[in-house]
Amino acid sequence: MHYKSLFSFFRYWKAFYVDPSEAFYYRWLFVSSVAVLYNLVFIIARSVFTELQDSYLILWLCLDYLSDFLYLTDMGIQLRTGYLEHGLMVTDPTKLRKRYMKSKDFYFDVASILPTDLFYIILGPNQPQVRFNRLLRARRLFEFFDRTETRTSFTNMFRILHLVLYILIIIHWNACIYYAISGAIGFGSDDWVYGNVSTPKYKPLTRKYIYSFYWSTLTLTTIGETPQPERDVEYLFVVVDFLIGVLIFATIVGNVGSMITNMNAARSDFQQKMDGVKQYMEFRKVGKELEERVIKWFDYLWTNKQSLNEEGVLSALPDKLKAEMAMHVHLDTLKRVSIFQDCEPGLLVELVLKLKLQIFSPGDYICRKGDIGREMYIVKRGKLSVVADDGHTVFATLSDGSVFGEVSILNIAGNKTGNRRTANVRSIGYSDLFCLSKDDLWDALAEYPEAKRVLIERGRQILKKDNLLDEEALKRDQEHQETQEQRVTRLDSSLDTLQTRFARLLSEFNSTQQKLKHRVTKIEKVLARENDNLSLLSVAEPDIK
Repeated sequence: MHYKSLFSFFRYWKAFYVDPSEAFYYRWLFVSSVAVLYNLVFIIARSVFTELQDSYLILWLCLDYLSDFLYLTDMGIQLRTGYLEHGLMVTDPTKLRKRYMKSKDFYFDVASILPTDLFYIILGPNQPQVRFNRLLRARRLFEFFDRTETRTSFTNMFRILHLVLYILIIIHWNACIYYAISGAIGFGSDDWVYGNVSTPKYKPLTRKYIYSFYWSTLTLTTIGETPQPERDVEYLFVVVDFLIGVLIFATIVGNVGSMITNMNAARSDFQQKMDGVKQYMEFRKVGKELEERVIKWFDYLWTNKQSLNEEGVLSALPDKLKAEMAMHVHLDTLKRVSIFQDCEPGLLVELVLKLKLQIFSPGDYICRKGDIGREMYIVKRGKLSVVADDGHTVFATLSDGSVFGEVSILNIAGNKTGNRRTANVRSIGYSDLFCLSKDDLWDALAEYPEAKRVLIERGRQILKKDNLLDEEALKRDQEHQETQEQRVTRLDSSLDTLQTRFARLLSEFNSTQQKLKHRVTKIEKVLARENDNLSLLSVAEPDIK
């Protein structure tokens, strides 16, 4: 039974590979990053603060070898991590192994897992600095941060936290180095170093670390006074710390400023557009009432996150992904339109990409009775009222999901209204409507003649139901259309006949041309032969004389 399970494991491992774009790889990066971060923080602290190492020796040994196990497992994962070649994922174990073992990462990984713990035999288990080679695996931590930045929706917040973590680690290392230098010089030997550890005030481990961290923070951020150095080595260390602090401060200011700019980019762009409209209204002396309506409309856009330029945001995507995105967002909305139900998927994709969002303010007329219908509308959010010509009598109320104007853009023959609006539709409050224009619809239908026929037939049924279809005009149009079709058929037949005759004439022309070429070639050969004979005669005449 044991051999069977072992055989199953090897067979599974032989076929095992990791796709770097999948969630498993990202989760594993998190686990390996925790091991790297553990070594990055605690190895230096345990090397400097001996009480920390001595008090929890068993715990540190367990965590150390757990992190080593994770390092070895990480190398196994990298041995089976796939990569793209010619756009295809390579999963062959031999290729994956060769690629990893030829990379620089492999040599760093091997160096990071070398058994330097064997020096414990010589130096004793209280010398964790022998494990400094474990820090060579830091690239996995950086890779995890990079992948998290691309996956998270809160990119700027993560960048700030990411930057803060780097700063804290640098301050932590600097604090440990400061304490180590103080120990080398002598605790309490001057005012710059850490105080005498034999005194109760400076003896506790927490006080040692907190003071060192405090000193490191003041020095690197240059925001407070630190004790004056008294020795050359102290001056050198402080100068280096100040230089590092200047770099850290410049990095913080630059990164945070860039993040704030990115966070406010959308707001700044929106504010710039609104300021431009305000200046225009002031220049053109627009009335206060209309000016207030425009400003309220802008406020509504920003408050309800409707200021996003979808076309600009999605312009970076290829057409296929853009279509899938639009289908996911708008397809359910389009399917609410009765005439588009059960349409071909390709046509729906075309129409979804052509939907435009329009926002109307309270009291705005979306359409008026008698207007030529050039668009159809789908109510995404808000309420509309169908009102009489007096603007007060309400016939009906349209809410989310309602559709109107879909028949007028089909140009159906026999429509008694002549493709004009039959009612006044006015927005009660702020309304978000999807708009599909007549031109966009007919552009899409040009590639789908069967769908075009079905849509027109559905539109006729709707008009017939509402008693808005003129049967006689429809019949005349169909007869006219049949006459046109007969003409087109006759022209097609004539064109086919002409093409046949032209093909025959072209064939005869080519045949005649070949015959002529053959005859010309024969004549040229005869003439060449006669010229040769004449040349021979002219050479022989002097000899005869």
